[in-house]
Amino acid sequence: MIERRPFESLGGADHGWLKAKHHFSFASYNDPKRMGWGALRVWNDDTIASQTGFPPHPHADMEIITYVREGAITHRDNLGNEGRTVAGDVQVMSAGSGITHAEYNLESGDTRIFQIWIIPDGHGQPPSWGTKPFPAGERSGRFVPLASGFKEDGEALPLRTDARVLGATLKAGETTHYSLAKDRYAYLVPAKGSVDINGTHLNARDGAAIRDEAVLEVKALEDTELVLVDSSR
Repeated sequence: MIERRPFESLGGADHGWLKAKHHFSFASYNDPKRMGWGALRVWNDDTIASQTGFPPHPHADMEIITYVREGAITHRDNLGNEGRTVAGDVQVMSAGSGITHAEYNLESGDTRIFQIWIIPDGHGQPPSWGTKPFPAGERSGRFVPLASGFKEDGEALPLRTDARVLGATLKAGETTHYSLAKDRYAYLVPAKGSVDINGTHLNARDGAAIRDEAVLEVKALEDTELVLVDSSR
């Protein structure tokens, strides 16, 4: 089962400095049919204007993954962490028992990100934050774990949940495969380009909610950058 969710059908908000599209119910956008997918709770497609950003605000008991598509995001939190994550790279914040953070676009142009929230397996653990570069060449032609709750994905940023966030880059005409275990939930979004996935066409920034597909065959119709979440219930 693959349900295509066209970009044009997503909820959203325009705050001037922030233009957001929501794959799932978030803030003032509420769709009872789109409350999450497995443990995946939020997938926001955000464009943040230069020299603006999210002022300090709290989170708890959520795994928050930021995938930077264009520009860069600068993170600061009450634990003393500070860092800049650039296009193609990833940061993970495990909110745990509670963390207050801010995210700013200090660049000269717009920054575009996917912000992904996944429900953790436990509650009340110490909060943490980390960032890591993932060169596009290392993801060429295949899915690579960027953040993961599985010990075998040792090069990925750690998650406290039974889930993986993966990235891939494909050249036009190139095909890759991903095995999806039984009872898993997958959600795939092309950050750039367009693909066919098991015969379903996706344009850039469309979403695909996937279940009961043992193998995902992804064929790039043009040069493509993909992000995939594989989670449990």
